[in-house]
Amino acid sequence: MAKPLTDSERQKQISVRGIAGLGDVAEVRKSFNRHLHFTLVKDRNVATPRDYFFALAHTVRDHLVGRWIRTQQHYYERDPKRIYYLSLEFYMGRTLQNTMVNLGLQTACDEATYQLGLDLEELEEIEEDAGLGNGGLGRLAACFLDSMATLGLAAYGYGIRYEFGIFNQKIVNGWQVEEADDWLRYGNPWEKARPEYMLPVHFYGRVEHTPDGVLWLDTQVVLAMPYDTPVPGYKNNTVNTMRLWSAKAPNDFKLKDFNVGDYIEAVLDRNLAENISRVLYPNDNFFEGKELRLKQEYFVVAATLQDIIRRFKSSRFGCRDPVRTSFETFPDKVAIQLNDTHPALSIPELMRILVDVEKVDWDKAWEVTKKTCAYTNHTVLPEALERWPVAMFEKLLPRHLEIIYAINQRHLDHVAALFPGDVDRLRRMSVIEEGDCKRINMAHLCVIGSHAVNGVARIHSEIVKQSVFKDFYELEPEKFQNKTNGITPRRWLLLCNPGLAEIIVERIGEGFLTDLSQLKKLLSLVDDEAFIRDVAKVKQENKLKFSAQLEKEYKVKINPASMFDVHVKRIHEYKRQLLNCLHIITLYNRIKKDPAKAFVPRTVMIGGKAAPGYHMAKMIIKLVTSIGDVVNHDPVVGDRLRVIFLENYRVSLAEKVIPAADLSQQISTAGTEASGTGNMKFMLNGALTIGTMDGANVEMAEEAGEENLFIFGMRVEDVEALDQKGYNAREFYERLPELRQAVDQISSGFFSPKDPDCFKDVVNMLMNHDRFKVFADYEAYIQCQAQVDHLYRNSKEWTKKVIRNIACSGKFSSDRTITEYAREIWGVEPSDLQIPPPNLPKD
Repeated sequence: MAKPLTDSERQKQISVRGIAGLGDVAEVRKSFNRHLHFTLVKDRNVATPRDYFFALAHTVRDHLVGRWIRTQQHYYERDPKRIYYLSLEFYMGRTLQNTMVNLGLQTACDEATYQLGLDLEELEEIEEDAGLGNGGLGRLAACFLDSMATLGLAAYGYGIRYEFGIFNQKIVNGWQVEEADDWLRYGNPWEKARPEYMLPVHFYGRVEHTPDGVLWLDTQVVLAMPYDTPVPGYKNNTVNTMRLWSAKAPNDFKLKDFNVGDYIEAVLDRNLAENISRVLYPNDNFFEGKELRLKQEYFVVAATLQDIIRRFKSSRFGCRDPVRTSFETFPDKVAIQLNDTHPALSIPELMRILVDVEKVDWDKAWEVTKKTCAYTNHTVLPEALERWPVAMFEKLLPRHLEIIYAINQRHLDHVAALFPGDVDRLRRMSVIEEGDCKRINMAHLCVIGSHAVNGVARIHSEIVKQSVFKDFYELEPEKFQNKTNGITPRRWLLLCNPGLAEIIVERIGEGFLTDLSQLKKLLSLVDDEAFIRDVAKVKQENKLKFSAQLEKEYKVKINPASMFDVHVKRIHEYKRQLLNCLHIITLYNRIKKDPAKAFVPRTVMIGGKAAPGYHMAKMIIKLVTSIGDVVNHDPVVGDRLRVIFLENYRVSLAEKVIPAADLSQQISTAGTEASGTGNMKFMLNGALTIGTMDGANVEMAEEAGEENLFIFGMRVEDVEALDQKGYNAREFYERLPELRQAVDQISSGFFSPKDPDCFKDVVNMLMNHDRFKVFADYEAYIQCQAQVDHLYRNSKEWTKKVIRNIACSGKFSSDRTITEYAREIWGVEPSDLQIPPPNLPKD
């Protein structure tokens, strides 16, 4: 294993985490050795690093289990209203370090492993990321689980246990190549299979209307096997549950169809059922209308609702009978939050259970459903909205189609009564879209079937009201809310940037870790010389550490004194990585034109995955790598400009690059990024933002002062005005010589000499059908980047702006977001009650 930390490094780590008691260290060592003994196979006496990782993970898990059981007992006894967060994605990343941080165990584990001659950081690196999400939506869900546990809410995350998460990205000759993410191949020490709670999920079949009610018959059954993962709150002994479902074929699956004797074929066919939880669809902000995806969506909803209702019926303390048979109180005990439209089937499924199974009358069932469900909208891009073909729905979920038709009919009758004769309004507001292919608009279903609808940043929530759901807003304005996204400060400061957390704790104590608004106290230190020095020093240490990693991985010499200019997120035209490329080329051309001039050195890092079927996104990656090949090998440029494509960007890489960044690029076209959360992570970790007035950037500028960010470009109203007038890319191309030069270089094969036509699709898109108006913001962006350079030359003034940004980032804690959801949507109050640890009596 690697060389251990120096004493001063160890001391620094220990001080921010609290002093480890000797008893704790001895206990951890003893537990570690015991687990190591049982981890090793009898005939294998030599432990591998992975054995050490599993021994440590099981040691830490031991500390979770007692708290986990006690938390569930606590909820059972108190019977609070329970929150169910339904999401097709939970982008959790690694669990070991996060668990140690939240349980206050990190110092003890660090010391114990050190005494055993092991390096904690190396053991942490062995863990696979749980990459069960694409990007923002899935990572938000993970932050929310952390906050819900930290705020003492009785909350459960429900999703799918994908066997293969978001693909691993390899860059081969500059192109993205996808590899399957076999994250479970060595096992997952954090999950617990719960076969005793396995549930049936039905597909296909036919519907029969009988005098006694509606029957859904001749269905194909798939079993949903739950796997539970503990979710610890921060130092409050609360451990909530994330329950992920895995698909299993029942024993008689297809066998009855093979009574002619092809038993082997029948058993092999079990895969068809189990494929449901095999792989995460790798699209971010793009709807793919495949039947398997619809199956995934119904699978998680059907299993989860059975579980919710079982828990509702039996959760009276001291009684094992299902005592709750009346659903009157269901919305008082259950809140279901739909993370985007992916779990929208919760609405017709809850109606099906209430009406068909529990025999509740339709109007009462509808009232219960609406009061229970709430919907979060995550995007305004039309290609991202889910619209399922009716024919596919009818085959897969025939009863749900009937229910959706009935919901829609009542809804349209209501609208028609309020707006007589307005046929166009009825068409716009229908859940069923007529056309060549009849489709079900899932967003409309969510709005109709929920009591609350929220966007994820103030500007986005306004766009939702004024355009996407304008008609619905006019109908029920009280339903629409804003809940600006947030991030958990435990993972995104304490865990990933202990150096910065440490110097903040020294100045203002550690209360900010559960109340991020306390960072405001740092405003009094903006001119404090010692604090300015400390903040700059931490940033430099983070940059040195990350530089070493980059040099090892990419064999490129990095100048750690250069500005680390970072653009990491999914690759998408609307996020405008192409605008960044044009700036890099412009800088390159300026250096080439005047090599004697003093330039601020930059290391530009761009990272992110492209959906495998998204041609333009893959071309953008190829362009970035091709520009890098030219720039990084040009002796005239030297170390003044470096371009690096960060391969396989994921949570664990974000935890390293974000603390090292100087400049954060948030440059989507105004009105396209719902919120963004990467922007918040950079702000909290001491990077300055260059960005448009889009998503949460608007509120970041409001909190820190617009003068403390680098804001440029069109606002939403400018984009709309340009749409009215008609966007003509050629106008900008003709008018701006540096832009023309850059585009001509891409077009002529300057960056792709072996294949001069390589980027013709990119140039054609930019010139003729660029929905996101890259050229329109080019001039403002280049000028703004010059201001960035100017400020970066003055290290002290730069750092003062950094301190202001950190001090004003308190609003962007997911604790604040979840507190607002709790009070304004779910009708529950966060609690700072500490559950007693397992070694103490309960009362």
